[in-house]
Amino acid sequence: MEHIDTLKALGLFDARVPRYTSYPTAAVFSPQTGGAFQKAALEGLDPADPVSVYIHIPFCERLCWFCACHTQGTRTLGPVESYIGTLEAELELLRQTIPGGLRMGRLHWGGGTPTILPPPLIHRLAKAIRAVFPPAEEFEFSVEIDPIMVDRSKIEALATEGLTRASIGIQDFDPEVQQAIGREQPFDVTRTCVDDLRAAGVTSLNTDLVYGLPHQSLARIEDTIDKVLTFAPDRVALFGYAHVPWVSKRQKLIDEAALPDDLARYALATRAAERFVEAGLTAIGIDHFARPEDDLAQALTTGHLRRNFQGYTADTCQTLIGLGASSISRFPDGYVQNAPATAAYIQRINTGAFPGARGYHMTAEDQLRARAIERLMCAFTLDLDDLGSEFGPVAYGLAPSLGTMAARFAPYVTLDGTRLHIAPEGRPLTRIIASVLDQHVPEGVRYSRAS
Repeated sequence: MEHIDTLKALGLFDARVPRYTSYPTAAVFSPQTGGAFQKAALEGLDPADPVSVYIHIPFCERLCWFCACHTQGTRTLGPVESYIGTLEAELELLRQTIPGGLRMGRLHWGGGTPTILPPPLIHRLAKAIRAVFPPAEEFEFSVEIDPIMVDRSKIEALATEGLTRASIGIQDFDPEVQQAIGREQPFDVTRTCVDDLRAAGVTSLNTDLVYGLPHQSLARIEDTIDKVLTFAPDRVALFGYAHVPWVSKRQKLIDEAALPDDLARYALATRAAERFVEAGLTAIGIDHFARPEDDLAQALTTGHLRRNFQGYTADTCQTLIGLGASSISRFPDGYVQNAPATAAYIQRINTGAFPGARGYHMTAEDQLRARAIERLMCAFTLDLDDLGSEFGPVAYGLAPSLGTMAARFAPYVTLDGTRLHIAPEGRPLTRIIASVLDQHVPEGVRYSRAS
């Protein structure tokens, strides 16, 4: 805590900046870049380069109050089954558009709650995806799992379809914290889920935790971490709770008076990170941890670590194709987001139209800055000579920005010639530091806090 006054003076507790899972951020997406751009980008893919595929399942039986994702509640499977039919129609539209021979290197199901699908729908969806995107030789399949909404039969169905990594949402195991965020999840239920995943042969386990939740304390988060470590997770994601009730109305159900203050929130994040490193995991970027043998830690070592909408990744695919309501596709020259509202997405697909509702077509300058921001977020360093080898002399046009970073964020940021470095003590400021490179800050947009 000895650096807290300096971090505070540099804006750690006041700044609201993007998480930089993309650049430019989704806040600058425009309807001017939509279905037509989406279609052209899909047609222009190189079949020699595998793609990542993301499937968004927006349905939940329970809507957790802390969540700001595009989700909707349902108590019956009727809307879910109908939605799978719409996904099949979108897949058929893609099949008619993409070049022949295109394969997928990664497949991820997110939500919402993908494990709301019963085994027959799991098999049906997986079959439809593979009919359009056959797996590449090196293939990984990951799914976000809610232990309350999964059983052995669902896990066995996912394993049969090739599940390699399970990402389990935990947040916090303390009953009072769970009640305050509308997500009750007993430890023994999660323990059974983990045991069933391991028994089914799932080789990689990721656990998601959140700090900054109401009623959270050091003792409570330490207890949660003790329990999580009994699962021997291969990866851990430790996210800061983003209280944005102006974006997610359900967050108004959370008692703001019960949220940890700035210092308590910082202490929670710092202690949790220390615990995972003490347990033998490698710190990855600003909020992930991985066992040294995990490919995420290896990607950090080799310089191949990337950042996308799921956070830090070892995925080297240049294209991410998102299917389903609100999902975002990343192409080499830009982004497209499908219609966010499920009804609007379904309507577009039913009319045979591409579902892209808004996006952004990147310029050469955007490409350069996106890469620079990603390097800062992944490696805490930025070398203009390295960027120059990829982008040419134009990369050195970022030199004034690097000078600004070094001057504004001293003593935690140093500049040695063309190489900028963020010291370990200053890494909580990384999002703020990266924002110096951001040329797209829409007026009136409120981002989540940097701490």
